[in-house]
Amino acid sequence: MQARLFPRVCLTFGLLTPLSLTTPATADVTLPKLVSDGMVLQREAPVKIWGWADAGEVVRVDFLGEQYRTEAGDGGDWSIILKPTPAGGPHTMRVRGENEIQLQNILLGDVWLASGQSNMEYPINRIAHAFADEIAAVNNPRIRQFQVPQTYDFNVPQADLSGGEWLPATQQHIQNFSAVAYFFADNTQQREQVPIGIINSSLGGSPAEAWVSEETLQQFPAHLAEKKKFEDAQLIESIQRQDRARSDQWYATAAQKDRGLQSGKTPWYAPALDTEGWQTFSVPGYWAEQAGIMEKGVFWLRKTIALPEAQAGEPALLELGRIVDADETWINGHKVGNTTYLYPRRRYQVPAGVLQAGENVIAIRVTNSGGARGGFVEDKPYQLTVGGEQFDLKGQWQFRQSAQMPELESQTFVRWKPAGLYNAMLHPLQNYRIKGALWYQGESNVGRAQEYRKLFPAMIREWRADWQQNAGQDALPFLFVQLANYLEPKADPGDSAWAELRAAQASALSLDDTAMAVTIDAGEWNDIHPLDKKIVGQRLALAAANRVYGHADVVASGPQLASAKFDDEKAVLEFTHTHKGLVAAPCASQCTHSEGNSKLHEFAIAGSDGRYHWANARIVGERVEVWSEQVRQPRSVRYAWADNPAEANLYNGAGLPAAPFQVDQ
Repeated sequence: MQARLFPRVCLTFGLLTPLSLTTPATADVTLPKLVSDGMVLQREAPVKIWGWADAGEVVRVDFLGEQYRTEAGDGGDWSIILKPTPAGGPHTMRVRGENEIQLQNILLGDVWLASGQSNMEYPINRIAHAFADEIAAVNNPRIRQFQVPQTYDFNVPQADLSGGEWLPATQQHIQNFSAVAYFFADNTQQREQVPIGIINSSLGGSPAEAWVSEETLQQFPAHLAEKKKFEDAQLIESIQRQDRARSDQWYATAAQKDRGLQSGKTPWYAPALDTEGWQTFSVPGYWAEQAGIMEKGVFWLRKTIALPEAQAGEPALLELGRIVDADETWINGHKVGNTTYLYPRRRYQVPAGVLQAGENVIAIRVTNSGGARGGFVEDKPYQLTVGGEQFDLKGQWQFRQSAQMPELESQTFVRWKPAGLYNAMLHPLQNYRIKGALWYQGESNVGRAQEYRKLFPAMIREWRADWQQNAGQDALPFLFVQLANYLEPKADPGDSAWAELRAAQASALSLDDTAMAVTIDAGEWNDIHPLDKKIVGQRLALAAANRVYGHADVVASGPQLASAKFDDEKAVLEFTHTHKGLVAAPCASQCTHSEGNSKLHEFAIAGSDGRYHWANARIVGERVEVWSEQVRQPRSVRYAWADNPAEANLYNGAGLPAAPFQVDQ
């Protein structure tokens, strides 16, 4: 690694801010951000420690009674290899050149890279309420996370990160841990009884092509051309300037037009506002359907609820589900919360002293700017909780549009362009020895499944080569999450872009030392970010226990299709990984395809015409027989082949679900 100036970019609130990252040209020995206080080093493996110094400078590293010596090369880079060491700690390390660096609180354990898009990035603070007691009890400094700064570079693979530090899983820091990675680490640490380090390098919305190098992009000419285009810093600056100006103008105009916040007039959040002439609106719901309003703009809603004297002045929790797009919310004229985009769940803490006995007015200002229909997402909590008592907020609200606006053109998400995240968020990590990689991504590649079948394994192979862990027993374990169920269930079987992407993900299992956590039962139809990140982390941990740590007794997979035979009347599917037998689990929701909760669901069958019909399916030992009176001479069977196969219920005796599949004669 050479000591040179690397141009950098840093993403702040969606915009690009130039930075410079310089390897110091002084006599001081310097270390990369990863090699720092509190780090977790990979146990029982040769571990590289590296950094920069003056050319020819002698560098010494003292660790666990061993002394290592090297000289910086012509470019100023140096490295030593620590001998394999058992788990333990805390330890100290001394690095000496013309100066001296003391590193404290070092653990030896297992280091896992956690990467992908928002469902991997999703922090504990977004899901803590669903696991409140468990998160409140977290205090485990033997689990640590290093959060990689979110930035990108389209020109040069970076030598180091712009920041970051190792932080323990304690009450002070747990809220910012990746939820999936934490639950994986917690499960694994308890099983293996060794420290676990997580390097969290993830970014919401990122497609797979952002996480590969220019070299790998040679196989994908369209992505390579896009990457080359965004090497132009002036182009990026121009795009971001135009995006910022367009957004600023839209919101300024909306604010100017908003009759609810006009100077000199009673604001529409004021309790005393005269609301004569307002429409009624039922929450949850969308005003396109209820009020026939298709335009974008600003919308106000108000609701009055009565509270008894006992609740007066008490702190409370206001839950408003999810709102499309942004909201500001007041109670009795006091602003209690705001959210700037549609995805987060609205959970606003109401301070003591806001609520009063008798009437309380809740006012919400909704700004709907994008392509999604404005309103309140269904099947989410809408309630006020005071002192353990819940007050339902669903139903009738007062409603009025206060500003009509055209749709705001979407910004250009420069940070998601090909190779940018690889250069800035992945390349600087590759000297750091890891146990394996965790990957939760794919939502942003839905609709491009055929490409993903090639891109995803190419990415895995590249990462293994980069970490020089790509062969035999030294191959880098790669554990990934198959996309969860999402969107509204459909009444009839048919094609599905989400099912196609899941199949593309599963095709990567042809690579050695890979495993897939199936989450087809862990999603939410109305939320691309399902709350239950614990089950995802646990299933990844099961895969690690079985495939990486060698616990043959741990069941890590649901039923896997092994073969299919077709005759004139039915298809017979044989499965492995049945573990005490195949199970038709009770449906999570009311079953509709056939009577009864004990039957298999979400099987479809087609003949030579390629038209799929819902099928009957029954378990016979390790097999499933599939047939339909509407299909003679079946030629293809699908299971859970939908965006959201909500009634999929084929499991094994260990309670793990079968992955979706299509099998043809």
